[in-house]
Amino acid sequence: MTDLSNSTTSLATALQQSGDFLSITRANEWSLPNGGFTFEVTHQDTKTVSKVTVIETGLITFEPKNRVTHHDIVLSSAVHGNETAPIEICSDIIGQLIRGELMLAERVLFIFGNPASMNIAERFVEENMNRLFSGGHSQDQGQGAGLINKERHRALLLENTVREFFKAGSELSKDSSEDRQRSHYDLHTAIRGSKCDKFAVYPFLHGAPRKKSQLQFLNACGVNTILLSHSPTTTFSYFSSNEFGADAFTVELGKVRPFGENDMSQFVQVRDTLTKLVSGQDLALKPYQAEDFNLYEISQVIDRQNENFSLTFADDVENFTDFPKGHVLAIDGNNEVKTQQDGEAIIFPNANVAIGQRALLTVTPTTLA
Repeated sequence: MTDLSNSTTSLATALQQSGDFLSITRANEWSLPNGGFTFEVTHQDTKTVSKVTVIETGLITFEPKNRVTHHDIVLSSAVHGNETAPIEICSDIIGQLIRGELMLAERVLFIFGNPASMNIAERFVEENMNRLFSGGHSQDQGQGAGLINKERHRALLLENTVREFFKAGSELSKDSSEDRQRSHYDLHTAIRGSKCDKFAVYPFLHGAPRKKSQLQFLNACGVNTILLSHSPTTTFSYFSSNEFGADAFTVELGKVRPFGENDMSQFVQVRDTLTKLVSGQDLALKPYQAEDFNLYEISQVIDRQNENFSLTFADDVENFTDFPKGHVLAIDGNNEVKTQQDGEAIIFPNANVAIGQRALLTVTPTTLA
């Protein structure tokens, strides 16, 4: 058996033979022993050639050679290590590309965000990485200023990797009048069950219009419940949207389960649509119809302010459960956190967050202008 933690040459050989980038990533959870490497892949049928670059552990790009590209795509997963269904989806697509089974049409960056947390089957090791973007890695998050743990260093590396990836794409089109498209789908799963099994968060766009074409794409992925954010955050998807104008989303695909225990038949639509996206196949998007979607806007962002903090509802209460106006959702020290209107529903409740971090969102139905 090939040692997945030894020399660069051995790693490159093992990866080309197996296509199993996930195993190499997990065997080298913080860094590769001797840095990155590149190789070329020839598609089995079309004989088109792609350049594969392993930048660092969990970071791999695919770029078509001798082909004009128009779209720079980032597919990230494992920003929370125990959210395994998206990891398995991306690992499968990566394997097909490396083995030459899937043709590559556009530039793609795949990210396995937090390999160390994968290996301990936890959301994170020391700190929630999806609160560390847009500079959050170097700001006081309640644990002291600066890059004080490996997850903060990793978040900075992910930012820089995305920045360089989009910059390189722009260089390819600098002599063209055609606008280059940028996309980032940050794939997650939710801690608890949900009345809407799959949903996405559309980051705050600072007044720019929401794109119905992106909702059509998400619908093709089997995701028709969308939360419209109205404020800046330190999430990965907001970083790509705000910094680079990318069409970016946090996409929640079902519930957290251990590796090997996901019912992958529940994710056929998202896997097939992402496969078509990177390989240039016709997405066959359904025309936009408002009735196809459940749209919500974020009503309250509830941050934990005190050591004495608790939610008033049980752990098995599902996302998108709604409550009447005035219902007490949480006790934060001596304060009661209440719903402000009828039909206000809960999203991402988690009492076990650090003081100052988000413990709960509430949402209400809305429409797209």
